[in-house]
Amino acid sequence: MSVAPKTARSAAGGPADDRRALARCVADPAGFATAWGRRPLLASAAELPGLFDDLLDLEGVDELLSRRGLRTPFLRMAKDGAVVDSSRFTRPGGVGAAIGDQVDDTAVARLFAEGTTIVLQALHRLWPPIIEFAGALAGELGHPVQINAYITPAASRGFSAHYDIHDVFVLQLAGEKRWIVHEPVHEWPLRTQSWTQHRARVADAVATTEPTIDAVLRPGDALYLPRGFLHSAEALGDVAAHLTVGIHVVTRHALVEALLAEAEDVTELREALPVGLDLSAPGELGDDVATTIDLLVDRLRSVTPETVASRVERALAGSMRPAPIAPLAQVSAADAVHAGTRVRLRPGLEVRPVTSETGVELCLPGETVTLDASLEDAVAALLDDESCVVDALPGDPDAVRGLVRTLLVRGIVVPVGD
Repeated sequence: MSVAPKTARSAAGGPADDRRALARCVADPAGFATAWGRRPLLASAAELPGLFDDLLDLEGVDELLSRRGLRTPFLRMAKDGAVVDSSRFTRPGGVGAAIGDQVDDTAVARLFAEGTTIVLQALHRLWPPIIEFAGALAGELGHPVQINAYITPAASRGFSAHYDIHDVFVLQLAGEKRWIVHEPVHEWPLRTQSWTQHRARVADAVATTEPTIDAVLRPGDALYLPRGFLHSAEALGDVAAHLTVGIHVVTRHALVEALLAEAEDVTELREALPVGLDLSAPGELGDDVATTIDLLVDRLRSVTPETVASRVERALAGSMRPAPIAPLAQVSAADAVHAGTRVRLRPGLEVRPVTSETGVELCLPGETVTLDASLEDAVAALLDDESCVVDALPGDPDAVRGLVRTLLVRGIVVPVGD
């Protein structure tokens, strides 16, 4: 069995207009790679294609808080650097919806009036314009994306100085916020290396060093912060709101984890260490450590980039969902497949085709779909083209229509309107 040389990733789709997602966040998308992970970037509204109110505005925030049945953990609240216990802003939803962790809009209003910041979490799963934007940005960057919104009362601070374990874009929606940014005290932190592990160093750096950035963001402005950079923000004047676009970067450490997983099939590495093991006398491990290193080196020399990429891909499966589909419309389209039906690969879906003499496998996050070998050319055309008319696909027409029906029901392709 041979693995196709590339993974098909469908175009992730984007906002309602034709502005590319990254170009909405930075003034120079082409040169962004030089700053990626290394230095913050500021971009004013005048340097960017437009405001961000098509993604979310304050009316949308009120709708989410009052009419969408929002539950924890999709809402957090914080004041003066401390998270508010969720019991203070949740309650059961009433008849037919007695789940106890639903957002209490009255309690949220009271806490907000007292200076508490609202944090709407995982909007890339809740709010359609942000779902599309997150998918488009993840497609451009090649790294998973999450999006939260922070709504801060006038002249209030939600969180104290800290660093994030992911890169972020800050997109100012409304009001003004002063952002103060300092150099890292722990460069390129992993996801297990929270700022709280360096709390004293963070406090010292903020108190004793000059900020890298001290700027006020206004509607339409954007700020890029690589992970590890210390930052805090304070609303000025009226209510301020921004989106935090978290980029969960795939690191070389992820490659290390994939490489170590390849060592699981080395029998000698699974052997027990000696009876009477005494880790307080590490010198006794000298020979075992040397042997382990030799075994690892021998195994890793034979590992190919394709193998590592496949492991990382499987590890990331599910971290970013593909574009939403309409289940009823998908089944209806499958029932109505005809010669002129036009379909395309589902936006944002990762598909890795694997072929052999007996069949074609479509490897998807969490599952594999096996197809007849005679459909290989039709599958290749579906993965390579923006959209395809069913009867233009190579192969037996009846078999191809059956293929398209199967892929529609499985949510692998979606219908394209006229």
